[in-house]
Amino acid sequence: MPFNEAQSQAVCHGKGPMMVLAGPGSGKTTVIVGRVKHLVETLKVNPANILVITFTRAAAREMEERYLALGQENGGGRVSFGTFHSVFFRILKLAYQYGGDNIVKEDQKVQFIREGMEKLKLDVEDEGEFIRGVLGEIGAVKGEMIPLDHYYAKNCSEEIFKALYQGYEERMRRLKLLDFDDMLVMCYQLFRERKDILSAWQRKYRYILIDEFQDINRIQYEVIRMMALPENNLFVVGDDDQSIYRFRGAKPELMLGFPKDYPEAKQVLLDVNYRSTPQIVYRAGLLIEQNKTRFPKALRAQKGPGKPVVTRVFPDGGAEVAAICGELRDYRQAGMAYGEMAVLFRTNQGARLLVEKLMEYNIPFQIRDMLPNIYDHWIAKNLLDYIMVARGHMERARVLSVINRPKRYISRDALEGREVSWERVKSFYQDKGWMVERIEELQYHLKQIGGMPPGAAVNYIRKAVGYNEYLAEYAKFRRMKPEELLETADQIQESAMEHRTFEGWFSHIEAYREQLKEQAKDREKKKEGVALMTMHSAKGLEFKVVYLPDANEGATPHHKAFLEADMEEERRMFYVAMTRAKERLHVYYVKERYHKKQEVSRFVREYLGRGKL
Repeated sequence: MPFNEAQSQAVCHGKGPMMVLAGPGSGKTTVIVGRVKHLVETLKVNPANILVITFTRAAAREMEERYLALGQENGGGRVSFGTFHSVFFRILKLAYQYGGDNIVKEDQKVQFIREGMEKLKLDVEDEGEFIRGVLGEIGAVKGEMIPLDHYYAKNCSEEIFKALYQGYEERMRRLKLLDFDDMLVMCYQLFRERKDILSAWQRKYRYILIDEFQDINRIQYEVIRMMALPENNLFVVGDDDQSIYRFRGAKPELMLGFPKDYPEAKQVLLDVNYRSTPQIVYRAGLLIEQNKTRFPKALRAQKGPGKPVVTRVFPDGGAEVAAICGELRDYRQAGMAYGEMAVLFRTNQGARLLVEKLMEYNIPFQIRDMLPNIYDHWIAKNLLDYIMVARGHMERARVLSVINRPKRYISRDALEGREVSWERVKSFYQDKGWMVERIEELQYHLKQIGGMPPGAAVNYIRKAVGYNEYLAEYAKFRRMKPEELLETADQIQESAMEHRTFEGWFSHIEAYREQLKEQAKDREKKKEGVALMTMHSAKGLEFKVVYLPDANEGATPHHKAFLEADMEEERRMFYVAMTRAKERLHVYYVKERYHKKQEVSRFVREYLGRGKL
């Protein structure tokens, strides 16, 4: 493909820094590969002096394959293509003789945090999620070079986080292990302390190209800045409007600050979108221009006129997913392959209703993310255990699951044997009348639950028994909005309401579980079907037809978005989702969810302009 004017300007740039603003579908990979070719062929740069950095191994591999396909490798060495982590580990390997055995495994990291929790006698409901959250925060502290004493923890109190962090670091040092963030920190320290080593790498890589520059974090940026000296042949490509990884430490502010850090830097905008129709490009542009912290851009579509963006409202989620399934079938009958269609969700939990409806319609689908089974969620397990105990299943583990949710202060010691007897529990507290009353109240509740249909039973557990209050209390401990947990309970209740009997509901749960297992197998076999994924996972992909359901306040933008910076990132995420569509874009929202009134997303109003819905 011949280069357009802006692409050619980027590819043919000479020496010194350059920032390429690459809008969606503007051919940034083509530009990077073309730039490397220009350096080698025209400027006669030794390939061994060129470093191309990406954020994923897949992107690095694709970039290298496209370059090699041009037949460019010749004498003098090879161009280095790699991720930040692979490049930085190579540096540490040569400096300190580190090997693969020094890289900590994911299960080891989890175990170190779990050991720290045991030491603190910390008991959490969502252990896996909590540990992932803590490990993410440890990475953020290192990547952003934040002093531990000045860090405000998101998953627990500062005291608990500090203890877990220090315990984790102590285990890592003792076992001489490194995580990916350590690689960054150690490279930074190495270059600051050993100017001779830094100088050697500066001579080695005289030209540095960085893909997806908007996703860079503070310490990555600082290391690269040191490596690029003194010539500053730094070629960065990215789109601040597609920065959606703040939770991983990405800082779009770094890209926005690049012209200040390098006043001599040339700048070019790849303003032609080769992917989407003019209607999609126009609507997406109306949306993203609402963000204040960005480089202003005016993008245009290369394609001829297409169909308007479809915006529809439905009474509830059931009607929404039924309409999507019907339309997917219509597209298929019109000759479009299911693999050319995608449904994008803000979170992976949002897919449950659609998955169930696709199963009913026998429409093949491919879940790109690991879809968590809502029925395996700890809240679902609690609610189901309440129901099972109410139905006479008195296994000790089940009773333990419900006995203190909400808190009744009943001791584990009161539950003897594999099967629990309420009479024995009351006997344990025979000299404490108030405890006996609590147990009898629980027995009364369980009797009521056992005689109800599924939906009513779940509602009773939440409201009459006090499980919602328990969730609110737990959310406070975890520094979460109660809505995050209550929404999961809403989903489970919604599912229960669809069934008249517990047997019918339990059969549905089992069928859903089996379907997810089949999906996991199909994912490995790469079978074709409608792609279901999160907006995060969709970045870098494209489809002929894209659906964005649940375009409601609280879903997108997510209710976790507190600050203006959070809201701008949510808007960028919706922009990324919109620009995955090549031909048709459908944006749907609902009037009601879980019997609660819903507001249309502000993003819908923004891309429609100031006119009425």
